[in-house]
Amino acid sequence: MERENRAAECLIRLKAEYPQAKCSLNYTSAFELLIATILSAQTTDVRVNQVTPELFGRYPYPADYIPAQQGQIERIIRSIGCYKTKATRIIATAERLITTYGGQVPATMEELCTLPGVGRKTANVVLSNVFNVPGFAVDTHVKRVSYRIGLTDKSDPEKVECDLCAIIPPACWGVFSHLLIYHGRAVCKARAPLCDACVLYNICMRHL
Repeated sequence: MERENRAAECLIRLKAEYPQAKCSLNYTSAFELLIATILSAQTTDVRVNQVTPELFGRYPYPADYIPAQQGQIERIIRSIGCYKTKATRIIATAERLITTYGGQVPATMEELCTLPGVGRKTANVVLSNVFNVPGFAVDTHVKRVSYRIGLTDKSDPEKVECDLCAIIPPACWGVFSHLLIYHGRAVCKARAPLCDACVLYNICMRHL
């Protein structure tokens, strides 16, 4: 099966399996999603959602972070991984938003990637979920699942993104990313994939 055909079939099957698939981070604005996604690196969305209510309650806007004591932010987010580094990055990001973008989250890949701690994955999350700009966020689940089922033979996230974007219509990039994440969490797990329960079993390259 050609990659384009396999991708199309995966999209159909995964949509049926996870009709509720969407961004798992809780947010009410582009800024909140940006900060939540920065915080989500090397930790779970569940853990991030546990700390952001207090963080966003006390610091809802970029300007709130400028006078903020870094120690206070570290205290709020200390239960997530690399909290000291992340506190530094979100304060620096808030400062950059104020000084360069008038306090607004920019809506282009190039501008988003100028923000501290923001790479293509974070930028694509914000673009696709807030601005309705096609973007394919490649996290560890997307990278693992797409490799296993044969949609890419790459391991570098940017190269994986390039492969996936080449075989999937732009209008489907955001939802397909969510579907692969859901499938990676529920079935195609890193250590012990539940292949017998997988809706992609008979088109997965691991079994052909």
